[in-house]
Amino acid sequence: MADIPAQAAFDDLIAANRTYAQTFELAGFDGVARAGVAMVTCMDSRIDPLGMIGLSPGDAKILRNPGGRVTDRALVALVLGVNLLGVDRILVVQHTRCAMASASEPELHRRLSAATGEDTSWLTIGVTIDQVASIKEEVAKVQAHPLIASSVAVGGFLYDVDTGLLDQVI
Repeated sequence: MADIPAQAAFDDLIAANRTYAQTFELAGFDGVARAGVAMVTCMDSRIDPLGMIGLSPGDAKILRNPGGRVTDRALVALVLGVNLLGVDRILVVQHTRCAMASASEPELHRRLSAATGEDTSWLTIGVTIDQVASIKEEVAKVQAHPLIASSVAVGGFLYDVDTGLLDQVI
């Protein structure tokens, strides 16, 4: 891809978008989460956040990052979702065989430095040593936020990328 001009590198995606737009059904939609759901999950491409819980575009707010962590920015999005966009259920979803849970912080730094040729020690990667404990901590973080009402249901889940099953941890 490095030799392809930047604009041409996206031609296939733009063509697919034109096809998608021909049957686009969300025009005029107000952005409220129709199913009242928000999900914080990993950026892993094996995860279909809406499909795994039987929802469709427009039903939920989906927040993705490495490891499915409730970062400060994710918390801001959840606050907005709960207070302005109809969210009354929040799922925190991590998954099996996650790169963020399969190596130590120093190991990921070594791999990243090898890939980039740069020192990455300044970058906080945020590996997860114990996913069950991490999920519980992330749920507690959401529940403790002063701008997320206690009436909002918050659950923590582990998604199995090999079976498609979602198991509730908390």
